[in-house]
Amino acid sequence: MPSKKSSRAEQSALLFHVSGLTAGVDEAGRGPLAGPVVAAAVILDDLNPIRGLNDSKKLTVKRREALFDEIRARALCCAIAQATVQEIDQLNILQATLLAMRRAVQGLRLPPKLVLVDGNRLPLLPMQAEAIVKGDALVPAISAASILAKVHRDRLCEAMHQQYPLYGFDQHKGYGTVQHLAALQAHGPADCHRMTFAPVARSVR
Repeated sequence: MPSKKSSRAEQSALLFHVSGLTAGVDEAGRGPLAGPVVAAAVILDDLNPIRGLNDSKKLTVKRREALFDEIRARALCCAIAQATVQEIDQLNILQATLLAMRRAVQGLRLPPKLVLVDGNRLPLLPMQAEAIVKGDALVPAISAASILAKVHRDRLCEAMHQQYPLYGFDQHKGYGTVQHLAALQAHGPADCHRMTFAPVARSVR
């Protein structure tokens, strides 16, 4: 397996020499105090490029939503997966994130020859893989995966808000904002909270 510390030049050489389909993988939701962590895997169609791909955090909500639909329609294949709150508490957030990434790759209709993952850690995969720091801004397939994961998780948070309206998940998406921490102190945690995260654990009555 290639080194996680490969330089960008080495990464470019790797891409040049590996033949076959390449998938980009990214996650959303490692930092929040509630809800699952979501990962997506995308294999883009080089003959049908999608304009405007970028790190999902650099895009407006409207633009992310539009690109979400375009990616789903025009990519060769894509898959979205998650690890549950229970798995996060049981495994820890890093291992749960890697599990969600592996599930996303396994969910692809077409098996990739190479998987490019945003960040510096790789899930256990049966094919060649490379971790690329800030890959969501550098590699279009990873950018696409970051958009799918972000939009999907934001929609899950909207659904969480409908079920648990006291916490404001539609506003902060589960992150530890002042509003969210105040709601935790006032009401205690809900079933969707990650009990092993310190701010949640401190709110247990």
